[in-house]
Amino acid sequence: MPLRLRGRALPAYAVMAIVNRTPDSFYDRGATFGFDKARRRVDQVIADGATLVDVGGVKAGHGPDVSTTEEIDRTASLVAAIRSHHPDVVISVDTYRAKVAEAVCAAGADVLNDTWAGSDPAVAAVAGRFGAGLVCSHTGGSPPRTDPHRPRYDDVVASVLKTTTALAERAVAAGVDRDAILIDPTHDFGKNTHHSLELTRRLDELCRSGWPVLVSLSRKDFVGETLSLGVHERLSGTLAATAISAWHGAQVFRAHDVVATRHVLDMVASIKGERAPGAPRRGLA
Repeated sequence: MPLRLRGRALPAYAVMAIVNRTPDSFYDRGATFGFDKARRRVDQVIADGATLVDVGGVKAGHGPDVSTTEEIDRTASLVAAIRSHHPDVVISVDTYRAKVAEAVCAAGADVLNDTWAGSDPAVAAVAGRFGAGLVCSHTGGSPPRTDPHRPRYDDVVASVLKTTTALAERAVAAGVDRDAILIDPTHDFGKNTHHSLELTRRLDELCRSGWPVLVSLSRKDFVGETLSLGVHERLSGTLAATAISAWHGAQVFRAHDVVATRHVLDMVASIKGERAPGAPRRGLA
């Protein structure tokens, strides 16, 4: 199924750059919490090759409560600034709240990245009303901002497929364009490391669903636990998982490290024969 956002088809192997306006993100620890720092980060990731920018206003995991008003303050003003300065970039906002979704769509957001699996069903209705795209995710029933506790699945891939595709069809019924919907296996959320590894290994099954697949792998716990590494040492493991996911057919890759991710995706595309080498000279002169 083609993926169309902002009225145009998105390329395969698109990088979605993470820009968190939070003081307590698990990786950047508030590096782009300040408005001006967030703006500079946006400029940089677009220059580095990001097709989409994903703005977040609430840490995914445990932390201080963030009111709806505060989340809107953190995200909507940045969305408006991005839309003004980068009219062609696709802007996503990571939120599970319908009131926030409405505010950011009014400010110019193109995609609602609902990482908590439709916990507020009205988010899909907001996307439909504004003509925005929607990311449909899987958390195994975990409520927002909670960690998994001994999650069990007969087949984690089957559970992800059932949940995300049902949410996608529900979004279509709510008015979201079918070609503006992605599904996300949502590594780590409601899953242990074994589950996230299996999802990566069998990602081709999700890609065959017909819905475009987004993966958010960047420096996540399943990478750290697999390699026994801290959050700042997980880039190589992240890139390995990125390459596998790209080979299996994922289309959008949410990432902190845009340049490195872009290089991996270009290499995978060239190995698959879908991209010409950038400067082939060896043995040709």
